[in-house]
Amino acid sequence: MRWAVLLLSSLLLVSAETAASRLALTLRTRHEPFKGSGAWVETTFKVDLEPKKTALVICDMWDDHWCKSAAKRCGELARQADPVVAALRSKGVTIVHCPSDTMAYYADATQRKAMLAITKATPPDNKALTDPPLPIDDKDGGCDDEMPVKSFRAWKRQHEAIRISEGDFISDQGTEVYSLLKARGIDTLLIMGVHTNMCVCNRSFAIKQMTRWGIKCILIRDLTDAMYNPKRRPFVSHEEGTNLVIQHIEQHWCPTVLTRELMR
Repeated sequence: MRWAVLLLSSLLLVSAETAASRLALTLRTRHEPFKGSGAWVETTFKVDLEPKKTALVICDMWDDHWCKSAAKRCGELARQADPVVAALRSKGVTIVHCPSDTMAYYADATQRKAMLAITKATPPDNKALTDPPLPIDDKDGGCDDEMPVKSFRAWKRQHEAIRISEGDFISDQGTEVYSLLKARGIDTLLIMGVHTNMCVCNRSFAIKQMTRWGIKCILIRDLTDAMYNPKRRPFVSHEEGTNLVIQHIEQHWCPTVLTRELMR
């Protein structure tokens, strides 16, 4: 009888550990029930991700930015992001730091060298996906400073609030990230960072390209920020401009998730 109790306890423990190690998430998306109507409906659905088949990309969370209001918001997001990154790392999710244009700074980092050591994989042909225009006008660069300056490369590294740990990877190239995913059997990419309407959508390691290569993407919608100036169309607050871009991504590219779903 005693052995049966011990066996049951062992099975329950293994079951609990397995459940705790997985990512049971509620994702948000949008669909158009009556095609062509322009009426989109918010929908949620549940997924159960295996951490070892999941990676997190941290997109362009730089130490500085030419737009001071953008730099301030990025710093705030970085401080909020670090515990999320740590929690996902502890669950076994692969962490990829992608601060574009800063690879020279990380040339001697073991995490950069580890990425360069990955056997290169050839991405498939792009899926033929439509790319509707954004719901905001960001042609002015999207800076909402009172007196914006001309854009320049202000960044040198990733924001120091986000720790880079042993076992992480560093890259700013989509083919490198894709090779890592293939080498590790990863099929799902969580994405956080800035800026939602620019780099998060358009970098080679980010939502559009990875989706075109067949990788399932999920945007962490409360750890992102858009480059949007409320003086431009559709003349809403900066926060609402970001929300409109998030909704656009949910409609046309991938679902989104909140950090609370990742921290449980």
